[in-house]
Amino acid sequence: MNARLDALTSWHAPWRGLRVVVLGLSVTGFSVADTLAELGADVLVATEQSDPQYADLLPVIGARLWTGSLAEVPEAVRDHAPEVIVASPGFAPHHAVIAWARAHGIAVWGDIELAWRVRDKVLRADGRPAEWVFVTGTNGKTTTTRLTATMIVAGGLRAAPCGNIGTPILDAVRDPGGFDVLVVELSSHQLWYLGLQLGAADPVSPFASVCLNLADDHLEWHGSADAYRDAKAVVYAHTRVACVYNKADAATLRMVEDADVVEGCRAIGFDLGAPGPSELGVVDGILVDRAFLAERRTRALELTTLPALAARGLSAPHIVANILAAAALARALDVPPAAIRDAVDGFRLDPHRIEVIATVGGITWVDDSKATNPHAAASSLAAYPGAVWIVGGLLKGVDIAELVAGRGAEVKAAVVIGVERTEVVSAFARHAPAVPVFEVDAAHTENVMADVVDLAARVARDGDVVLLAPAAASFDQFASYADRGRRFQDAVRERIGEEPGGDHDARPESGGDSSR
Repeated sequence: MNARLDALTSWHAPWRGLRVVVLGLSVTGFSVADTLAELGADVLVATEQSDPQYADLLPVIGARLWTGSLAEVPEAVRDHAPEVIVASPGFAPHHAVIAWARAHGIAVWGDIELAWRVRDKVLRADGRPAEWVFVTGTNGKTTTTRLTATMIVAGGLRAAPCGNIGTPILDAVRDPGGFDVLVVELSSHQLWYLGLQLGAADPVSPFASVCLNLADDHLEWHGSADAYRDAKAVVYAHTRVACVYNKADAATLRMVEDADVVEGCRAIGFDLGAPGPSELGVVDGILVDRAFLAERRTRALELTTLPALAARGLSAPHIVANILAAAALARALDVPPAAIRDAVDGFRLDPHRIEVIATVGGITWVDDSKATNPHAAASSLAAYPGAVWIVGGLLKGVDIAELVAGRGAEVKAAVVIGVERTEVVSAFARHAPAVPVFEVDAAHTENVMADVVDLAARVARDGDVVLLAPAAASFDQFASYADRGRRFQDAVRERIGEEPGGDHDARPESGGDSSR
């Protein structure tokens, strides 16, 4: 262990002069560099590409920039002789610089570790730092993070959603207004880095935590499904009050059972069935809490109802599960049931999350571009059985065959996008040969969605749903899942404009991206 680093557990600790290499210069990398520069550290940012909006600010804050290939460890990094390397989440465990640092005994942190160490910069009225609540899972992280923060605010506390959701946690920690609670969305990448610090003298210790679900994803980054699972399980480490798990996903319960938590921490289950004591669930169309009340063996507290959720477009089963998970986290913080109901009443899903674009000519067009893996797409297909399914893209090393054999066999037709479509088309040929499959081979991104909509419109009939739920990342053809979704919506609306009449119920789009 490094005695100097062990002492750096406060904003007011002696950070000055600490030699640090920051890997990557996007929103997370800049937040790390800016924080360390403010602390007086000697900061070198190493990146293969530098966005001018960040690169131009580095000299102003007192950090240096090196730009070039990181396929091998640059001399500039070696010469800096870093005491610690803080990596942006995109740097995989096998990356040359990460491997070099670990082989040479150089500490490797992520932004979450750094934020925990300086969490006392801004304190609450009682003199303590904000509580942290962790949210991860293969799918549903962003929705659950937003829901949890909304519920906590409705309960009268100051809360900020941050982390992988878009606002770096270091920006939230340094916000001069301060917060009572930080609701932190964590990617598997961030959790892998956090896992390197489990034996630290002052380990990250959240108030409450949840892993919503687990399915294969990001295998090219982690190297195996087991490594991905192990990274996700870090979310529960050292949790103090409530480890929330999905009763319908046994892997999350095993994570809780195996976790090293603070004495007295409770395991709280949720699913769509009737709950037992210390669980949240659904009884006769009512979402209820049987965990956070003294009489939990004989009573339950009403949170909201399925009809109320349906009226707000929140009744898809996986969204109801997210609401229950968020409610469990909020109830752990003593947020009243009435505040949870009020928060849900005013909540709206992110763009590109099972977003109904329009219903025209009896055909409903749905954008779930955020379904970037098979697990998420399966939830969408369950909500819209028999849909015309738009599928394909960058599969990230994940086998799509199981999804095609299950939910995919029930669709009316498949419209396959992506630069490499062979794996998806072959899966249909093997596992769902009766489903009509149409490939979109447009050479230019600008043409992809226009062709998709044309093909889907030929197949869809009155009463059908056309569902964009690609089960894959977007980067082979689009800038992001949001770009993919926007282009789909634009193509649908352009076609609707050509339709002679018909009912048109389109929702306006409001922006925002998240990743992983």
